[in-house]
Amino acid sequence: MFQDFKLVSDRPVSIQVKEYVNRLIIKGVLQADQKLPSTREMSVLLKVSRNTVIAAYEGLEDDGFTYAIPGKGSYVAAMMGQSDVDNGGSDSSATWEIDWKMRMNEYAVSAVDLDMMKQGIRAQKGTISFTSIAPDEQLFDLGDVRRAFMDRMAIEGQVLLNYGYAKGYKPLIDYLMHYMENKGVDISGKDMLITGGFTEGFDIVLSALRPSGRRGAAICENPTHYTAIKNLKLQGFEITGIPMERDGIDVERLEAVLQTNSFDLAYLTPSYHNPTGIVMSPAKRSAVMKLMTRYQIPIIEDGFNEELRYSGAHVAPLIASAGHGNGVIYIGSFSKVLFPGLRVGWVLGDRALIDTLESIKRARTIHTSTIDQSILYQYMLNGNFDKHVKKARTEYKRKYELTKACCEAHLPETQVSGDGGLHLFLTFPAGVNTRQLLEDCTEQGVIFTPGDRFFIQEGEGTNTLRLGFSRVTDENIERGIQIIGKQARSFPKA
Repeated sequence: MFQDFKLVSDRPVSIQVKEYVNRLIIKGVLQADQKLPSTREMSVLLKVSRNTVIAAYEGLEDDGFTYAIPGKGSYVAAMMGQSDVDNGGSDSSATWEIDWKMRMNEYAVSAVDLDMMKQGIRAQKGTISFTSIAPDEQLFDLGDVRRAFMDRMAIEGQVLLNYGYAKGYKPLIDYLMHYMENKGVDISGKDMLITGGFTEGFDIVLSALRPSGRRGAAICENPTHYTAIKNLKLQGFEITGIPMERDGIDVERLEAVLQTNSFDLAYLTPSYHNPTGIVMSPAKRSAVMKLMTRYQIPIIEDGFNEELRYSGAHVAPLIASAGHGNGVIYIGSFSKVLFPGLRVGWVLGDRALIDTLESIKRARTIHTSTIDQSILYQYMLNGNFDKHVKKARTEYKRKYELTKACCEAHLPETQVSGDGGLHLFLTFPAGVNTRQLLEDCTEQGVIFTPGDRFFIQEGEGTNTLRLGFSRVTDENIERGIQIIGKQARSFPKA
């Protein structure tokens, strides 16, 4: 006994000793009322100092795993319920086993089926991966983030470590309301809910707007953000996709669909569309707003990557063009612009709606991490946001132009879309199946995201792909696109 104890270098030794003895007790290797070796004996057995063992034994006693008899030593305490567990239950007949897959409901099964991360390709070491559209960690200004954390903790650290409010951290809400007002949004009659990123905000809104007693009906651009497709399906919505044109959603097709069907909501990403990167033109924004107003369909607007547009004048979000109206719900996040590790997003909408969403939020997660919210607030208050966005936009624009130039050189028959952000969307000639292309490229050490998963119906977009460049080196951008081009040319022309 005690021969399998091994130290690791990055944890206090006394805690490692305590946890080691604790595991022996839980596993039943050390029985109730069994005397432990003396601190001197244990220090020799484990090759640690006696003071380390004394601290470990004190910790075990504090946690109720041992008890001490003065003058005699430390003994293993009896664990409540341990005898029943050891005997396999009261009748000692069998181990209790449940087939959990058989217990899963439709929601759980669908969540697994729609889990793109589980179905994705595991990149081998050295693979050139264009699958990510996360920010480049090399751009993270750790010093400013650290300073923001220390500044805020010095001001109200004890408050930040306690429970927060479901609605969110008020200083951050006030800051973001002003931020949205600077985008041209009329904030009168509106309020804000802070969430754990875009996905939670979207899910909360859908759960509030999902009809009772029937499946919901949603309309969106086609293709669209895969996370949106997944959550709409999980929430029981039937999705109707409207094709995209070079300047945004096909308005004529949208109007035709609205004339013959009724919908509970529309999900739109007008300012930097995922996955196509298309920015909806001002004329189409106006037309879409008129149609949604006429048919009284609320819009969930995704503010995805608005800050990373590299050309053209500023285009106000749809919620800005709504004026005093309350028909648009805006969901924002800085995950792609700043730091995805800070899971902070926001929902801006009608005050009565936000009041209801606040209750749903409280019932689910109580509140978003107050520390995360406060770091983000202080970081922006310190004037770091504009500085970081400027630096990020400069670097990503350079990579964007390099990637686009490589596509034009090595994929001349491919249609490329995207006015900024962290990715480009490629449409190949009809004869190219990008699932097969992915298999071919994987063998050559290059992977990307097939575009069909962003389309509503199975079989759509089989000749498209999304190319994320934010975390790929310049050398690998060129080499990877060369490989994709070479493999694509092996497909027969349609």
